[in-house]
Amino acid sequence: MNEIFTKLAMYMEYPFVRYAIVVGVLIALCSSLLGVTLVLKRFSFIGDGLSHVAFGALSVAAVLGTVNRMTVVLPITLIAAVLLLRAGKDAKIQGDAAIAMISVTSLAFGYLLMNLFSASANVSGDVCSTLFGSTSILTLTKEEVWLSVALSVVILLIFAFFYQKIFAVTFDEDFARAVGTNAGRYNLIIAVVVAVIIVLAMNLVGSLLISAFVIFPALSSMRLFHTFFSVTVCSAVLSVLCALLGILLSVLAGTPVGATVVAMDAAAFLACCLAGRLRGA
Repeated sequence: MNEIFTKLAMYMEYPFVRYAIVVGVLIALCSSLLGVTLVLKRFSFIGDGLSHVAFGALSVAAVLGTVNRMTVVLPITLIAAVLLLRAGKDAKIQGDAAIAMISVTSLAFGYLLMNLFSASANVSGDVCSTLFGSTSILTLTKEEVWLSVALSVVILLIFAFFYQKIFAVTFDEDFARAVGTNAGRYNLIIAVVVAVIIVLAMNLVGSLLISAFVIFPALSSMRLFHTFFSVTVCSAVLSVLCALLGILLSVLAGTPVGATVVAMDAAAFLACCLAGRLRGA
């Protein structure tokens, strides 16, 4: 045990490990807050669809040689989120069909661009890193860390300030409209926040694992609690703990960061299911 703590203390001396922990914990916290809303609104698969859109946008930014790829990825992801979450009910192609169509098209388009125009000699490695987040979280610069911190703080403030309205449109959007709440505005806010979270989370878990990062904490906490506030708080705690333990374990064991964090989320979900059954019995 002492050897583990000694090894961990040695790794903590490296800035990239500290950066990964800070960004990972903040992304986990933000993802868990909106994850509860997405699950309850039956839009839990939106994270997967938007992550593939972000992958396609990232491929476009790479082909264009953009220095700051966030300027390309974030606007495209925001537009897709607004179309799916806000206008989805009025579209001819609704719900899961729209998500599946956009998801597959973006993924194929991004992979095609990376193969046709990439200047890298290791296209497969670049694609794998983008899809699974194997190395990007450990190569963050100080500027990227501060940007992630700033965006995370904005997301937390938005959620805290509009908590009551988000609660209302989550459980009964029609009733919220009936009592005068501008549900469209708050759906737009949810869409924007989700898009920002997706773009930030790509550095941690990659495109293919983001949906698990958003959904697992919410589903786990729902096995233990039954009110929106308690589920949200429990989801945030579980998500942060799983992210922290996953990052530390990946550093110590040399495993991929994103996959390790998702494995911890899955283990927490199984533990919560067992605890819920035992408490029910």
